[in-house]
Amino acid sequence: MDLKRLRAFVTVAEQGSVSNAALRLHITQPALSRQIRDLQQELGLRLFDRVGRGLVLTPRASSFFIC
Repeated sequence: MDLKRLRAFVTVAEQGSVSNAALRLHITQPALSRQIRDLQQELGLRLFDRVGRGLVLTPRASSFFIC
């Protein structure tokens, strides 16, 4: 787990959208999606659920993210 992936996770959680988070981080959407996918695989759990066109934290991921 590295800082880049953690920053990606926090930004997507705050923004509720990979597209908006990618804009905020100044990276492409596919690159950000890849970072989130890699972090999910590393942790062995799903971090986000899709709700409509947005993303929300799963209950387990909420324990990593405290606003």
